[in-house]
Amino acid sequence: MQTSHFGIDGFLLHVAENPLALTIGVILLFMSLLSWYLLFSKTITLIFIKARTRRFRRQFEKVDSLQALNKILRQEITHDPFSRLTLHGIQAAVHHERIAPNRANLICSHSEFITRAMRRIINKETESLKAGLSILASIASTAPFIGLLGTVLGIYGALMQISSAGSASLETVAAPVGEALIMTAIGLAVAIPAVLGYNALVRGYQAYFSELDAFAHDLYAYLNTGDKVMQQLGALPPQPLTLQEAA
Repeated sequence: MQTSHFGIDGFLLHVAENPLALTIGVILLFMSLLSWYLLFSKTITLIFIKARTRRFRRQFEKVDSLQALNKILRQEITHDPFSRLTLHGIQAAVHHERIAPNRANLICSHSEFITRAMRRIINKETESLKAGLSILASIASTAPFIGLLGTVLGIYGALMQISSAGSASLETVAAPVGEALIMTAIGLAVAIPAVLGYNALVRGYQAYFSELDAFAHDLYAYLNTGDKVMQQLGALPPQPLTLQEAA
């Protein structure tokens, strides 16, 4: 009984016998696995850092002095960008407070020194959280073309097979051409989840970065004036900022 060339069995058999098709299939499979890994890992990372950020924000709103905030940060491991930004901001403020009396010709002021330190941490945290998104974008943009390359090579091989057989019947043409077109479908199956996941992750991380940037402004005001933004608006009584006690 002759085995039919139609169906997934015939496609896999043809791919296994063709080195070029096998190579393209392995590349698409690797890209698919990598994209799903990035989607799951980046999504889980975003969920966890949001949960840890909410916990730290509640602690930040409850503390009434820089000394208490610094004590919390020293006792606990900083797992989220908000707490790491706060810790480095406090350290920068304390460091400038210590060296200012001994160096009258400082290059930058207290507020500028804190701004540079906080901006450096924000850039570092942003790059860390964005790691992997460029790979996901590359997969989303290149997978359809790799699948199309497999289709072109498959159709070329089918035409050569038809030419050598000397027959152009429907059964002769449909099977190899249909197998070649499957490569395009596989490329699209790899690219579509990557595109949708990339767009969703970019929106989620962009919203988080906007929240981090807004918090950085509040922290900057706190480190320079001793008052939180809500305190400055009159929601809470102001508390003095004591860098020497925090040290």
